[in-house]
Amino acid sequence: MEHRQLEYLVTLAEERHFTRAAERCRVSQSGLSAAIRRLEQELEAKLFERTTRSVEPTPAALALLPHAREILAQAAAGRDAVIRASHQLAGSLRVGAEQCLGAVDVNLLLERFHRRHPAVDIQFVQAGSHQLVDHVADGELDVAFVASADPPPALAVEELARIPLVLLVPPGHALAERPPARWRDLRDADFVDFRPAWALRTITDDAFQRHGVERRVRCSVDDVHTLLDLVVRGLGVAIVPQHVANKPQARGLVALPVPPGAPEWVVSTLVAGSASLAPRLLEILDEERAEAEAA
Repeated sequence: MEHRQLEYLVTLAEERHFTRAAERCRVSQSGLSAAIRRLEQELEAKLFERTTRSVEPTPAALALLPHAREILAQAAAGRDAVIRASHQLAGSLRVGAEQCLGAVDVNLLLERFHRRHPAVDIQFVQAGSHQLVDHVADGELDVAFVASADPPPALAVEELARIPLVLLVPPGHALAERPPARWRDLRDADFVDFRPAWALRTITDDAFQRHGVERRVRCSVDDVHTLLDLVVRGLGVAIVPQHVANKPQARGLVALPVPPGAPEWVVSTLVAGSASLAPRLLEILDEERAEAEAA
């Protein structure tokens, strides 16, 4: 059994959904499916029951899961122990991120950094991308993970991913029956959106303005799950990145293509020039991305 196969097994068992598991592992859905099939062939046992609506672990998978988690934890602990012994760091690291970026699991990244550098004091804040840009520029944060922001030239920027936007509507909504082909088809819709500090609000507002369409934002929120819940309850429709439409809280909603000319959700890292420990955090991110590409 390969390390990557065990990681896919654990993630799929947690998510119960191939698309969401593939996004978490930063691998294509076909690649994850092929790895699970190879593991089933190697063990000569079926690990997941697949239907059109769900993926459920079999008794064989449930028996394997605790051992898989232990192997993964031991491998990560061993790697981090070697690095701690060779490069003990101290000090503080101030990190910020917008919620549910999709291209990076910030919580997992901080966990791995903490295991590797336990003497470093980590301070973590969540906020809208525009606020985070200001915090990095003002020296209040060392590194931030943001989306579709326009940072000043003094900050080091690295793009991580581009994700398309989709329109989420409740079942039975008029737009579900006649998907919008033009931006003006959205003129009469009520919207749920984030407050202006969030990058998504800015790029959506700009897109409507660019196409000469006014829209009604009935609800403004500061939380992804609240936004989805309001759409589920019929208070409006929402434009979100594709990975948000795949969250369990969006189950039952209808995801539609956004009319032509929509921007993409661009996820990037911002680093302050004086942030001495931020590169160590990004080293771990680079390791995770390299592992995903090699899988």
